[in-house]
Amino acid sequence: MPKKIKKIFSVQNILISIILIGAFILRVFRVNQILNFYYDQGRDALVIWDFIYNHKFFLIGPTTGLPGIFRAPYYYYLLAPFYWIGHGSPILPFVFLAFTTVVAVWLIYHLGTKIQDKTTGIIAAIIAGFSFNIVLASRWLSNPTPMLLLSLVLVWAMIKVTEGKKWGWPVIATVAGLSLFSFGSSGEFFYFPALAIFLIWQWKNRPDLKNFILSAILFFLTFAPLVLFDIKHQHILLHNLFGTFGMGSGSFGMPSWVFIKSRTSDYVNIFTNKIFQSGNNFNSAVMVITGISFLAFLPKLIKNTKVNVILLLLLSAVVGLYFYQGNYGILYDYYMTGYYLIFILLFAIVLGRIWKLKIIGVVFVLCFFFLFYINNVPVVWGRIHDTCQGTESICLVNQEEAIDWIYKNAGSQNFNVDEYVPPVIPYSYNYLFEWLGTTKYHKLPVDQQIPLLFTLYEVDPPHPERLQAWLGRQKGIGKVIKQVSFGGITVQERERTLYTK
Repeated sequence: MPKKIKKIFSVQNILISIILIGAFILRVFRVNQILNFYYDQGRDALVIWDFIYNHKFFLIGPTTGLPGIFRAPYYYYLLAPFYWIGHGSPILPFVFLAFTTVVAVWLIYHLGTKIQDKTTGIIAAIIAGFSFNIVLASRWLSNPTPMLLLSLVLVWAMIKVTEGKKWGWPVIATVAGLSLFSFGSSGEFFYFPALAIFLIWQWKNRPDLKNFILSAILFFLTFAPLVLFDIKHQHILLHNLFGTFGMGSGSFGMPSWVFIKSRTSDYVNIFTNKIFQSGNNFNSAVMVITGISFLAFLPKLIKNTKVNVILLLLLSAVVGLYFYQGNYGILYDYYMTGYYLIFILLFAIVLGRIWKLKIIGVVFVLCFFFLFYINNVPVVWGRIHDTCQGTESICLVNQEEAIDWIYKNAGSQNFNVDEYVPPVIPYSYNYLFEWLGTTKYHKLPVDQQIPLLFTLYEVDPPHPERLQAWLGRQKGIGKVIKQVSFGGITVQERERTLYTK
């Protein structure tokens, strides 16, 4: 067999191919049924629908969750072609985002191989491909999902710069800008202190004039739409930005000991749950041994410039977020999406080192993967086989069944629809009625009040009193004729008794 053919069909290539195929299947299997299409997904899809079908151009993207601060619109533009090709269906945009996360699995394999060896690359790819929480993050139709790939592209470009490839700087500028202004959630802000240190560290490989100008232009383009929007609206974004992060805002400050303990606990939970789903004695022992091994290997690891790139990015976020106390001091897991795979890469490097300790190292790594398997594969399997028939289940299949029931019972009659969806604004159903009403049923709910009314509501376990208050108001509007439930969604056909003719 020729050497080239033999290389293509090497054990490593066959293994990584199996990992990539398996990772893709886990991310897209039964997506047309169990896709989570909630508040954010509906909000984003409505904007993209208006762009495609009503030609409404926009300069801002999704909200950051901070008052009056928005992302740039590139997430919307990224998904728009897939919504267009899919005639408004969220399935194709979801599959595209899931595919980018599988590319990230391939890239983590490539980086692990480049930084240390092929064993490290395979270890990293298995963890990234089959970790339950990474699979969940990959199955999220939301703007942080591309960060799984972008974070590793950033690592790759920084490594290229350390190798003297100055074209890496424009890549770094683009990824950093997109991460901060379009796709990142919070933690990605701390890419910038890391990059400032990286520039000083790699001063000998600083960008030449051509790459500096290109980097500046590309970085500016990542937030240029926000600048245009701000100019057009009397600098409202700038005022909001200074109000949130400026002097006296309380966003940054010296952390108290209580805050340090709380944030440290957040870090432990965020990163360890990408490996194991519980903190039982066996899992904890493996994590502790791996942590001790990391410290033991550290003197040798820091001699590897590529490892130092990873350490720099992680330390910048970990240290920086001790001083960031905004958003009421809350650090949600997804705020760190841009660091999930960077951490897994470092974790795999340590396991790769342990693997080299001959018999004891091989046994430890095999024990790790046994625990990894029983912690992740069964829950991933259960998640992708969810029937969505539970009393609190709300999946795309439930939503489509509910809407189908409405249209079948309405027949040729016009109808009104009223929805209760935590957290109150029913963007998801606004979009689903727009999409399905236009493309499948060829009829939309009418705005003017008429006798035929359908009420649709989702369960609200955290605040049942809010749902009961809403149902109480509905009693004064119309009497229930029929009622049916689909998972956690209830639909009622009502005859309106109170309306304006």
